[in-house]
Amino acid sequence: MTLTECYRALGGDYDAVIGRLRSERLVQKFVLKFPADGSYELLLRSLEEGNAQEAFRAAHTIKGMCQNLSFTLLEKSATALTESLRGGSLDGYAEYLPAVRADYERTVAAIAQFADGLAG
Repeated sequence: MTLTECYRALGGDYDAVIGRLRSERLVQKFVLKFPADGSYELLLRSLEEGNAQEAFRAAHTIKGMCQNLSFTLLEKSATALTESLRGGSLDGYAEYLPAVRADYERTVAAIAQFADGLAG
């Protein structure tokens, strides 16, 4: 799988990220680091613990990383979740979490497949 194919699989915009970062090597470096970031786990843990402030921070971080990397699909769902948490309340977040979960899983699965191709 090429990096372009990875972006297609995860619902991203390869042309936008190359336009921003200007180097496929640099894009690849940050794409491969994305699954190791702990923001998604922090989001889930914070929601489970009822910590709206920490959940907002984690969702906002995911949204920002996705904007920078042009992970369009996950950015869209993370943005909706972020906005639902912005007021400091957990009311309504459950409407947006399933999409974030599905989009995150799709993203990391595509990245894993890309990484496997690099290793083998």
